[in-house]
Amino acid sequence: MDNLTKIVRTEIARQYKSVRQFSFAVDIPLSTINSALHNGIGGSSFDTVMQICNTLGIKAISNDAAFYLTNDTQTILNQYAQLDDYGRHTVATVLKVEYDRCTELSAPTEGDALK
Repeated sequence: MDNLTKIVRTEIARQYKSVRQFSFAVDIPLSTINSALHNGIGGSSFDTVMQICNTLGIKAISNDAAFYLTNDTQTILNQYAQLDDYGRHTVATVLKVEYDRCTELSAPTEGDALK
């Protein structure tokens, strides 16, 4: 599954109670939304992709998967830009600690290798 499809799935789950509810909000048939989520958003028409992304607040800066922004990430980037050097260092330190914690949780442990 491509990254945009993952982001869209995550945002639908976060912002709406169901895919059906999102379908009504975006005014796209449920079958079209389900197909896009199953086969990948990239296979949908440009208009459909833009309508889905605009409704969810997803901005594509480039076609590189690392540059899809949700409203939350845009807010964080705007706030980060307002910080001084000390604030940026603090955020970078906390981010590194949390990243390490989360990636350690997903990394296999020695006990997993024995199973």
